[in-house]
Amino acid sequence: GISPFSAPSWEMSLKRRAIGVGTAMIRLQSRRHQSSMILKTINGVSAPLPRAVDKSPSGALAPHKLKELTFEENITLRKKHLAPSLRAHYANSKSGPLKLVSGAGQYLFDNNRRRYLDCVNNVCHVGHTHPRVVQAAAAQLSILNTNSRYLHDNIVRLAQGLADRMPDPLQSVFFVNSGTEANDLALRLARNYTGRQDVYCVDGAYHGHSASTLAISPYSKYSSVEMPAGAVKLTQPDVYRLGGTESSVTASSLAEYAALLSAGNQMPAAFIVESLMCCGGMVKLPEGYLRGMYELTRSHGGLTIADEVQTGFGRIGTHFWAFEPHGVVPDIVTVGKPFGNGFPLAAVVTTREVSEASNNFEYFNTFGGNPVACAVGLEVLAVIDDEKLQQNALETGQYVCELLKQVQQRQERVGDVRCSGLMMGVELVLDPVTKTPDAEGAAYVMARMKDAGVLVSTDGPLRNVLKMKPPICFASEDASTLANVMDAALSELPPLQRQLKVQNLNNTADASQPDAFEAVAAMLVRHGTSELSARGTCPAQSAVSEMIRRQR
Repeated sequence: GISPFSAPSWEMSLKRRAIGVGTAMIRLQSRRHQSSMILKTINGVSAPLPRAVDKSPSGALAPHKLKELTFEENITLRKKHLAPSLRAHYANSKSGPLKLVSGAGQYLFDNNRRRYLDCVNNVCHVGHTHPRVVQAAAAQLSILNTNSRYLHDNIVRLAQGLADRMPDPLQSVFFVNSGTEANDLALRLARNYTGRQDVYCVDGAYHGHSASTLAISPYSKYSSVEMPAGAVKLTQPDVYRLGGTESSVTASSLAEYAALLSAGNQMPAAFIVESLMCCGGMVKLPEGYLRGMYELTRSHGGLTIADEVQTGFGRIGTHFWAFEPHGVVPDIVTVGKPFGNGFPLAAVVTTREVSEASNNFEYFNTFGGNPVACAVGLEVLAVIDDEKLQQNALETGQYVCELLKQVQQRQERVGDVRCSGLMMGVELVLDPVTKTPDAEGAAYVMARMKDAGVLVSTDGPLRNVLKMKPPICFASEDASTLANVMDAALSELPPLQRQLKVQNLNNTADASQPDAFEAVAAMLVRHGTSELSARGTCPAQSAVSEMIRRQR
């Protein structure tokens, strides 16, 4: 089930094939230009050579080449001309940010030609510079690129291909350029259909960087944590952080939502959530949550939006879309990032009823659904099928999850490991009972893994989750590399303090939850702690102290 594209031996052949495709296209165009564009007249006027193309010494048309900047020159120009809010990844590390020059499969190469295992970039879904995707883009770009107001086979074929992978009645497609645009349009469709403005979102969510999508993105890294008018924030259903079971977290989430809806002050235009919360800390939605939230939304006249921008296209392995395991069908689905494998391509898929409700305005997007983007999208879908990459995401994802859970057993800072196919989150804490977030430790591990040639990121509301979403051609040997390097980086951190403070314990445990006390007591005994660091008379302390004595 593993694509040969994922093998390191393909790296140079990929580059040669990609270069070969581009060279062949240039030579083909050279002949066409010489025979028809240069010598032929159009309406009596000789067609000029393209302005951005010069003759090469061989006589073929070749693109203009620029000298590669040094690392220092690049940094200087970046500081001078780019906005300071456009921050570079790893900018605060000792060696500074990465200057990347090429990619192949699941690997990236910097200006020193050093190879990195890419566990961050979920945009190049089927692998960096996949030769079939490169060829599809180059071939279509050499023929025609225009907007979607003209008839073209690529746009209707891709719309059909995308709709065929959706459950009924999701058959109506809008093409856009990014996940932000997709979610922005989804909000417009929902508000136009319902005649309402209020959108319910989930704490820790990120849905884009436009004004409308930031308004429903409580993820504080990219926006203010204050929710503007028209947006209502719900509690994130994080089973690990909330300390309950999946059923109890689902029940409390539904109760919160039902209470807000019953108040009647803000009737929903829509409820939107990622099918697996990525920027929110790789939080998996508990069983029954999505179904219950959808039922409440619809019973109060709202639409349901599944944000699949980061989770879709087979990444979770078991299904093509991450909402499918929950047994629901959304009213609107948004897709993006992996759709174009690095080329700007995204879409909104909805029902005919919802799309026809917006016929009072013409929708137009200059680049959305252009022939080149659609050629790329068609090839990405074909590659996922032909190379059995969804199956690879399932099998390799299960393997890497097993390895990460083994790391958890060895490393006390690993509080939780969350996996869905090739979407992995490792949450670091300073205390396994109180779950105090270890953002500093996560940043250290990320930097040290980079030094060892493995790229991961940190995320979540508390910045303490190591987040990994590699290309889905990720192989078993890559999984081993990832786990081994993470294990080594974690081993460099100092040991945690074993003693627990009473006030933290009281925040975690409750005298009516003996199972929680048993777990706390077992942990204390396992680590050689026979008594609490402070004494008191609260029920939580007494219960745990008694269980420690019993277990010893």
